[in-house]
Amino acid sequence: MLEQLPILSLLIWIPVIGGLVIMFGPGDRLLAVSQRLGLFLGILTLFLSCWLGWAFATDTAQMQFMENNRWIPSLNIHYALAIDGISLPLIVLTSLIGLLVLISATAAIKKRQSQYFAAVLMLTGLMNGVFAAQDAILFYVFWEAMLIPMFLLIGIWGGPNRVYATVKFFLFTFFGSIFMLVALIYMGREADSFAIYDLQNLPLSLTEQKWIFFAFLLAFAVKIPMFPVHTWLPDAHVEAPTGGSVILAAIMLKMGGYGFLRFSLPVTPDAVAEYAYWIILFSLIAIVYVGLVALAQKDMKKLIAYSSIAHMGFVTLGTFIIVYLTASQAQSMALQGAMVQMISHGLVSGALFFSIGVLYDRMHSREIADYGGVVNSMPIFASLLMLFILANAGLPGTSGFVGEFFVIIASFQADWRIAMVAALTLILAAAYSLWVYKRVIFGKTASEAVARLEDVTKRERLVLFTLAILIIALGVYPQPLIEIMQPSLEKIIESATLTKIGGLG
Repeated sequence: MLEQLPILSLLIWIPVIGGLVIMFGPGDRLLAVSQRLGLFLGILTLFLSCWLGWAFATDTAQMQFMENNRWIPSLNIHYALAIDGISLPLIVLTSLIGLLVLISATAAIKKRQSQYFAAVLMLTGLMNGVFAAQDAILFYVFWEAMLIPMFLLIGIWGGPNRVYATVKFFLFTFFGSIFMLVALIYMGREADSFAIYDLQNLPLSLTEQKWIFFAFLLAFAVKIPMFPVHTWLPDAHVEAPTGGSVILAAIMLKMGGYGFLRFSLPVTPDAVAEYAYWIILFSLIAIVYVGLVALAQKDMKKLIAYSSIAHMGFVTLGTFIIVYLTASQAQSMALQGAMVQMISHGLVSGALFFSIGVLYDRMHSREIADYGGVVNSMPIFASLLMLFILANAGLPGTSGFVGEFFVIIASFQADWRIAMVAALTLILAAAYSLWVYKRVIFGKTASEAVARLEDVTKRERLVLFTLAILIIALGVYPQPLIEIMQPSLEKIIESATLTKIGGLG
């Protein structure tokens, strides 16, 4: 029965339309109705994405579950959707995180809860659209449209400086995307098609590739974010509500990595070979320098925000190091590491921001100095947070280890010095992760307020235990995820290592 349905369209429009219904329908006047409807739509979206994974054929790199309808015929723009082994894990992750944010919001959000549910649902649908779009203009529409609900999440439910953080977030991301739109329009005109497949196979001169590469770089580097265009992220995280921080770290940052894999490598392989050195350099700076910056933070959210930048440096390192690898096995390992790191970071960073939200809801403070001895009043929470902290530090047996290990091993085959610098993250991540855990969880009880803290509720346990199980499962047995991704990654390697210069350079 489900095979006959447009599953990808449902994954996009069920949460989007459902969010609009909640926003302009029951609202806070019938809060219980809005909550139940929001949770039902979140569960339905996750169910459909899981069914997608069950029905997905892992032995092919071809696009699956294709939908193609004419949208703007005069411009040859189509409403085209499909997924491959790169899109599928990100869609499942998006649907899962969206549902967990809704579950946590039923208790954490005190004002305009219905509108909050609506914004999260619409954001979930639009992010699914980014990962499923197979028309470049449709991709751009989803890419920009998702900024609106995130803008509202930070601007309405954020902290005291939410207006500054929201405007900075919007300007950074929107500015970079404008250049991507120009590049997409240029390629669409040259190819007489906006289908991503046609753009990937468009012959381009080296000069054209360079301009297009930098246009993509501005859009995707800001979104990841890469050093030095990362400064918007800590401000956005600090001011965003817990759910906003979770979605921002777990999903939105991954769109930059997805863009590099979907566009930069296949469309501009010669320009990638020309400039990969600089991307690798900036990735290493992010891993080391931003890791050192994280050590100096006094705000828990800001510390995790900087650690996210450092960990996402492995995604760009694994993506672009393939230029300097000759063995296909090493190239596959590098891209596998980048993809596993994206999924793992989505789980681990989401869990850490949820955990900070648990403390903030009770203490209304994110300052590390205000805590101490939390284990005495919240032992279950302290145990869960220990797992998330160790995963953030890359402990073997957790998902945080797998992706980084793959990238480091692949990098070693390109240049041992790159691998050595990248491996410093194992020291730095352990330093800032264990330091903040020691200060917050262990030691003497810092105050009477800390002594009165109540351990995690049933709702919080559901959210945190779900993420804990997935972090361990991916760390112990990542093979199912790798099998899903591998054919699509091999196709990317093939297109990224072949010259496609088709004109005068």
